[in-house]
Amino acid sequence: MRRYWALGAAAVAVAAAAAAGGWYFLLKPPLPDRLVLKPTTFAALKQWDAGDPRGALAAFVASCARFERGPPERSLGAGGIAGTVADWKPVCEGARALGVADAGAVRRFFAEAFFPVAAANNRDRDGLFTGYYEPELRGAERPSSQFSVPLYKRPDDLITVDLGQFRATLKGQRTAGKVVNGALRPYASRAEIEGGALQGRNLELLWVDDPIAAFFLHIQGSGRVVLEDGSVRRVGFAAQNGHPYVAIGRELIARSVLSREEVSLQTIAAWLRANPGEAAALMNKNPSYIFFRPLPGAGAEGSQGAVLTAEHSLAVDTVYIPLGVPIWLDTTLPGDRPGTTGLAYRRLVIAQDTGGAIKGPVRGDIFFGAGARAEDLAGRMKSQGRYYLLLPRAVVERGDPWPKDPS
Repeated sequence: MRRYWALGAAAVAVAAAAAAGGWYFLLKPPLPDRLVLKPTTFAALKQWDAGDPRGALAAFVASCARFERGPPERSLGAGGIAGTVADWKPVCEGARALGVADAGAVRRFFAEAFFPVAAANNRDRDGLFTGYYEPELRGAERPSSQFSVPLYKRPDDLITVDLGQFRATLKGQRTAGKVVNGALRPYASRAEIEGGALQGRNLELLWVDDPIAAFFLHIQGSGRVVLEDGSVRRVGFAAQNGHPYVAIGRELIARSVLSREEVSLQTIAAWLRANPGEAAALMNKNPSYIFFRPLPGAGAEGSQGAVLTAEHSLAVDTVYIPLGVPIWLDTTLPGDRPGTTGLAYRRLVIAQDTGGAIKGPVRGDIFFGAGARAEDLAGRMKSQGRYYLLLPRAVVERGDPWPKDPS
C-alpha cells in the first residue's frame, strides 16, 4: 500500500530546518541522509509501561510469516543492521507462542526478546511523521453517466525495475516504464492517462463517481469501493507508472492559496472542489499514477504483503529501515487548529509499508485505519517525532554493521 503524501516531506523538512537554523542553514549545505543507531534502554522510552502492545503483537506475527520465507542467512536492512532471518526466527516463535495474552505479558515479551535502539539522521533524532488511511468511494462495475472515473489495473506493458539489482548505491529505489525498440522509455503520465492513453485496453477494474476522491485514493494506495447494491470491493496498490510524485499542496503554497501550516488533505480537497475549472490541471501537475488490484482479504495490505493494523502499522523508507521491525514511536497528534500539536502519541508499531514520499532515516507514515476519525487524523497529521527500533538482543550485542555517530 504505497502512499504519496499531499504536501511532501521535503518541503516541510526544508522549511522547518530553515526556521530553526536561520541564514546559517541556507549557507551550509545539509549532510547527506545517514542512519545512525545507538542502543538505549526501555526506561528511556516514554510511557513504555502504559501502552497496550497487543495490536502490535498481532501485526508482528503477520510480519514474521514474511520473514520466514527467506533463507536463514539473508541480511535484513542496509548493511545487515537488523541481523539475519536466523536472528528473527526465535523471536517470531516466541511471539506466536504468546497466543491470546494480556497487555502486560506482551510488553514483557518485547522487553525480554528485544533491545531498543535510538535512530537518528546523522545527529538529528527528530523526523517528520504523517498519516494515511483507507478511504471509501462509491463505484460500479460498469461505466455510466454517474460512474465515469476508471480505476485501472496494471497494464501488461508496464515494466517495474528494482534499481538496486543493478547498482548497490541504488538499493531500495525503483523506476518503471515500457520497452520501445529494445529500450526502457517513460510510461504515460497522469495527464496522458487522464487524456485517454489507456482507453480501449480493457484495463478498467472499477468505475467511481468522483475524480477528486479517486485522486486521493491514489495518494492513500488502497481503499474500499462501495457498489450500488451495498457490496464492498477492496482495491490496493498494484504498480506505479514510474513518474516522480509531485505534491500539489506545494503548488498551492507557491500560489499563496494555503500556508504551509494550513496544508492538509482536507484543505487541498476543499480547494479542488471549490475550483472545479482548475482542479484537473492541478491534479495533473502530479505525473505519478497508481494502478490497482483487487484485495481478497479483510483489510488494506502493506508493501510487505501483510494486512495492516490500524495505529500499529507504519510506513518507512526501506532504504534505511527493513520491513517487519518493531518500532517504538514517539510523536504527537495534530492539534485542533492548523499548525498546532495535540496529545502525545506513543505506541509500539511495526514497519509494514512504504510510500513514495516517505524518505529518510527518521520518517514515518502512520496507518490510522478506516472511518471518519482515521480520515481526519491522517489528513492533518504532520508532526515531528522520533523512533526507536526494537532489534533481537543477539543483533544488538553484535552491533558490528551499525552506522556510528560521527561524533
